Amino acid sequence: MKVLIVDDCRTTRKLLSFYIKSKGFDVATAENGLDAMSKVAQGDINMIITDLNMPFMDGIELIKTLKADPSRAHIPVLMVTTEKDAEEKKRAYAAGVNGFMMKPVSSDDVVKNVRNIMKNIFGEEA
Repeated sequence: MKVLIVDDCRTTRKLLSFYIKSKGFDVATAENGLDAMSKVAQGDINMIITDLNMPFMDGIELIKTLKADPSRAHIPVLMVTTEKDAEEKKRAYAAGVNGFMMKPVSSDDVVKNVRNIMKNIFGEEA
């Protein structure tokens, strides 16, 4: 299983990558939604973990773009953000996000959410 981590903060990308890699997942990274869509176009992405607030294409636009494409709409998305506004969370779920976490996050919580989402989507343990 390959997870794409999308965040404009290099440190966050590295930290989330470490969490996910330590549990046996393959990881790719992107700096924003536009970068993420080019990585998704290359194929083999099974899940996306994205931030909300990013330049060029934010997390909501990334999710909307992904879900609008029938060949990619099946890719689950976990949003991990500092955004605490309940309206932003509602917007994320309305766009099609499969899970929502607020930073700071722990390794165990991120991996637990990834595994739960993959189990719900793919019907198997990840």
